[in-house]
Amino acid sequence: MTAETDSIAALLDAAYDPDLVEPTAVSRALQNIGVSELESSDLVERVGRSQRELSRLRRREHELSALFSSARELAELRDSDAVLARLVQRAHEMMGVDLAYLSEFEPDTLELRVRVTSGAVSESFRHLRVTPRHGLASAIVESRAPHWIARYDDYADEHNVRYAPPLHDAVSSEGLVSLLGVPMLSRDDVLGVLFVATREETNFAPEQISLLAALADHASVTLQTTQLLAESQRSATEARDALARLTEHLAERDRSNTVHQELVQTVLAGGGFGPVAETLTSALGRSVAILDAQEQVIAAAGLPVAATMLEPDEPTRVAIEDSRRSGHCVVLPGPDVRAVSALTAGGRPFGALLLGEGDFELGSVDLRTIERAAQVAALLELQQEAASGADHRVRSELIADLLDDVPERRSDVERRARRLGVDLSSLDAMLLLSVPGDQQTAAARTVARQADDHALVGEYRGFVVVAHSAQRSTLDPDQLRTHVESAIKHPISLVVPRSVRGALPDAFRAAMRTARLLTALEITGITADIDDFLPYAAILDTDARALNTFLRDTIGAVRDYDADRGADLLGTLRAFTRNNASPTRTARALNFHTNTILQRLDRLDHVLGADWRDDERMFRLSIAVRLDELRERLQSRRS
Repeated sequence: MTAETDSIAALLDAAYDPDLVEPTAVSRALQNIGVSELESSDLVERVGRSQRELSRLRRREHELSALFSSARELAELRDSDAVLARLVQRAHEMMGVDLAYLSEFEPDTLELRVRVTSGAVSESFRHLRVTPRHGLASAIVESRAPHWIARYDDYADEHNVRYAPPLHDAVSSEGLVSLLGVPMLSRDDVLGVLFVATREETNFAPEQISLLAALADHASVTLQTTQLLAESQRSATEARDALARLTEHLAERDRSNTVHQELVQTVLAGGGFGPVAETLTSALGRSVAILDAQEQVIAAAGLPVAATMLEPDEPTRVAIEDSRRSGHCVVLPGPDVRAVSALTAGGRPFGALLLGEGDFELGSVDLRTIERAAQVAALLELQQEAASGADHRVRSELIADLLDDVPERRSDVERRARRLGVDLSSLDAMLLLSVPGDQQTAAARTVARQADDHALVGEYRGFVVVAHSAQRSTLDPDQLRTHVESAIKHPISLVVPRSVRGALPDAFRAAMRTARLLTALEITGITADIDDFLPYAAILDTDARALNTFLRDTIGAVRDYDADRGADLLGTLRAFTRNNASPTRTARALNFHTNTILQRLDRLDHVLGADWRDDERMFRLSIAVRLDELRERLQSRRS
């Protein structure tokens, strides 16, 4: 009984231990207990089936345990790379292969990029990219079904894989022989391929393909979850960006509404350009400068105001011109001037509005706000121009009546002057500006801005006239002329008469004769004192053609002689007339010998005629040479 019991125990051990698949031992144990050979064969076959089923169940238990672990990791997904690495590692361990790896599909390039490996020894394999229509991976992507190959070299020869060196070299460097791959799918989209490979020829069983497919499904879930998380993060980022843009836009709208309301109040209150600049400074948090058409600052707000805003450089001037053409605000790179908007109305330029650096970038609504502010400033300029034009006409009419000096109008003139706040008895100084006709009004307005309210500035008989009090006024003639020339971009002449207390009409006539003499002499761009020209202005016709004819008829022959021979007879003639027609004094003045002067006087006899020293001819020659010398002196002073 003991021997039989031991045999039965051995039989049971063989049935429940997959490692003891020994048919001979089972048959021997059965024979020991008296079982016939036929019956023992049947029992041995049954034991074998039991062993195989038990082995399958244990393997299935292990696979299910691994899949459950993967499912838990998916449910607790925190790091997708770690989950994918764990899945590839499980495929490597559970299927008893040499290498496992996961290739992710990139829809944009149609490439498969190796993302995770387990068991790889080649660095190039870890960074492998498979191009479309090459290798087993492409076949799996196209068919969306599992594929496996028993011998890679045969497959490579058949499908010309050797012509894709990166793929062929990577597989060869790993020494791979058999490969199995299953697709990772999301509906009809391929997310990638999960591979296992061996370094010896292997025929993969359906159970292995099924297990790898299950792991591939888990990897698909991981990749889908990762994509969904990435899309959620992108959507959240886009939502935050949209909210920030909306918030910024609303802030711009609020600033714009505030500025518009304040600008309307400014126009209605007639506050001028200062409130416009202050409103923009307060709303946009940056310095503001408003320039007139001559680039002179008429209002500024916000500190510090950059020097480039007060005196525009070339890039700023170009931006102003661009704004005039387009009608829109122009943004500059800075650092001092960041935005420019031209002041225009009906195609007429009135200046520009300049903004400096601020704490935030100017948005589209801010730029439109600046344009509206520039339009308001242009309207204010038109408003002031209309008021200034009316005042200019009134003052010009008063100047005309004052200088015409009609006794019947004196009481009316005094009444109108008092209405303007001008005390006629205090007007003891005058300035006369010779300005081109189309620029006289602009010049008069420029002068009026420089003079005080008690002065009279207007146009009269083709000139701009300033009547003011010498004690009250701080007008400097040279500075005033330079300022007007800069404003109208044209040279002018300014005449300063003597003290004119109680004699404004006489002073104007004397100044007008001097101005006409300068015009006849073609002299401009100077400040002239009336006393320097009084003798000539009093006796000469100041018509330019008549004056030039007089000079040509008197000393033209001497000029021609000097030009032809390189001589200086005109210099001798000038010295001779200045020294009372005395050859000795002339020689002393020119530092020559008397005989030399006598020889030159003989040449003048041949050039001018023998009677040139007669009283009448000499008088005319004396005036001509002095006037010609004065013109040369003025021209050299201007240059």
